[in-house]
Amino acid sequence: MQWALAILTVIAYATLPLGSASFEQQPVPTLLVGLAFVLLAIFGFPFVRERSIWWRAAFAVVQLALGFWIYSLSGAAVGASLLLVVLVVQSVLLLPLPAAAVIAAVIPLVHLGMDWQDGLREGLGTLAVTVFTLIVTELLVREQKARAELAEANERLRGYTAQAEQLAAISERNRLARDIHDGVGHHLTVVQMQLEAARAVLRTTDPERLDAMLATAQEQSGQALAEVRRSVAALREERPRLEDALRTLAAEATTAGVPTELEIRGEVRPIRAEVDESLFRVAQEGLTNVRKHAEASCTTVVLDYRAEDRIRLEVHDDGRGLPETPGDGFGLTGLRERMANLGGRMSLDAGGAKGLTLSVEVPG
Repeated sequence: MQWALAILTVIAYATLPLGSASFEQQPVPTLLVGLAFVLLAIFGFPFVRERSIWWRAAFAVVQLALGFWIYSLSGAAVGASLLLVVLVVQSVLLLPLPAAAVIAAVIPLVHLGMDWQDGLREGLGTLAVTVFTLIVTELLVREQKARAELAEANERLRGYTAQAEQLAAISERNRLARDIHDGVGHHLTVVQMQLEAARAVLRTTDPERLDAMLATAQEQSGQALAEVRRSVAALREERPRLEDALRTLAAEATTAGVPTELEIRGEVRPIRAEVDESLFRVAQEGLTNVRKHAEASCTTVVLDYRAEDRIRLEVHDDGRGLPETPGDGFGLTGLRERMANLGGRMSLDAGGAKGLTLSVEVPG
């Protein structure tokens, strides 16, 4: 816009001799005053635009006085009117809109020296031109501001998108880490316990029992490999209903040496996939910890649907309870993260002198 104003100013200056009967009487003063206006409009405008409001107001007042002077010296030349139009545009760019409107309203007073009928006619025409120029320039300014704000908003949006992608990647990495720990860790624990039992059986003459233990260890190692493949591929395997999956877990724990029962309370109802996954992982981690640390003789898994808006799962054992300095390994950390993501909660409570209960509640 600044270059367009400069070109318009030069054209207006070049047309000062046109359409004026009195220009030939005093051409030098007209051209000199016009040149001062042009130089200020081209070079002074960008200078004061970066200054305070007082600099900009002074620029507008000086240019208004020079415009009136040029109009008088040139005998109402067309070029003088064009220079005043340039002043209206620059006033909108430099001043608040009310101040620019005052400049636009003052410019028609340049016709005060004329006959009142001609002055009224010319003044109204000039007022229409200045008001139109004021409105169009203000609309252009607002459009430019809107474009700049839109570009800034788009830039912020790109930044937010990058942050969201980073957070999503971090969340997915955490999910995969939990799945690897909960899934692979569970199966490898069973493998370890079966192999330990098999070593003990080697000293006896019971090949059928030994074969069964090794078969279980082989099956569990295969499931662990499947868990690794599933987690690396970031895909969720299709698992049976939660109740059936928990029965399978209980059977595996029983086979591994800790008799485990599943108790379902309330009426079974459909639940979200992420809730299903998390409750399964809670039971899996709880049973794994029982086999590794509790030295329990029996375990009970409770799946409770009795609350209308929540589902509760408990893993209770009759083992040695909480140690004096309980740890907080990856498994429990992963469970807490799962519950936090679902808006649920987790607790770990000692059951009197013996035993421990891992319980979770999630919206269901």
